[in-house]
Amino acid sequence: MKYTLLQQILGEGGISVLFQPIYAVVNGTASVFALEALARGPKGSNVEPANVLFEYVRRKGKEADVDRTCVEAVLTAAATILLPVAVQPAISINVHAATLEQDDDFASFLIDRCAHHGIAVSRLILEIVEQQQYWDDVRFFRAMNTLREAGVRIALDDIGLGYSNYRTLIEVRPDFYKIDRYFVTGSKAKDNARAAIESIVLLAQRLGGRAIAEGIESADDLESVRDLGVDLVQGFHLAMPQPASALIHKNNAQETCE
Repeated sequence: MKYTLLQQILGEGGISVLFQPIYAVVNGTASVFALEALARGPKGSNVEPANVLFEYVRRKGKEADVDRTCVEAVLTAAATILLPVAVQPAISINVHAATLEQDDDFASFLIDRCAHHGIAVSRLILEIVEQQQYWDDVRFFRAMNTLREAGVRIALDDIGLGYSNYRTLIEVRPDFYKIDRYFVTGSKAKDNARAAIESIVLLAQRLGGRAIAEGIESADDLESVRDLGVDLVQGFHLAMPQPASALIHKNNAQETCE
């Protein structure tokens, strides 16, 4: 029986998961703050890369179905990461804004699956991917408020690009502002990019959130964002995405981050 590409994605094992650490840097020392879950499509298929996968999903209008599949894959993998009791980093899961708007049961689904896998809901960071603006404010915010009341923290992706405008930031009130790599990578030599980063950091602080810099590709990138007040950082210079099996039994050894 030949399965369609969408059936392969939604089927058992169709989504694989890698985790990339987000580090908190304090006084030059970095420790793991969170693990961002990165979904990949069926191995060997055209939609294995994340950007191709989710563009395909959006064109098919199947964001909610695939987000549910990704959540299940992420929580299944996260439950296998055996770390010391004192070390319980947050788990950051990407979800389309359209899913919160269209899937009235998504919040209860997420809470239920956390309980099933023995993962505290308070460990979750829901990273909202805004490839399109939400249209039904009532349903979107009802879902988001239900998750917040359960203890889930909210992050907005691609700050500075796309639909993450001031109105969205004020209405959503994210706990974390993820500064897009466009501004971060190579920012030490780009005054305009540094000005944009600085403005996002200040806005996050004024609105009670924290900035996360994505796309740290070099020591210069790290130095640049640290000088601008960013203490949560993520990128290939710090750690590559890796499967849950590579994180098993790893301890949270602190690293010097110069």
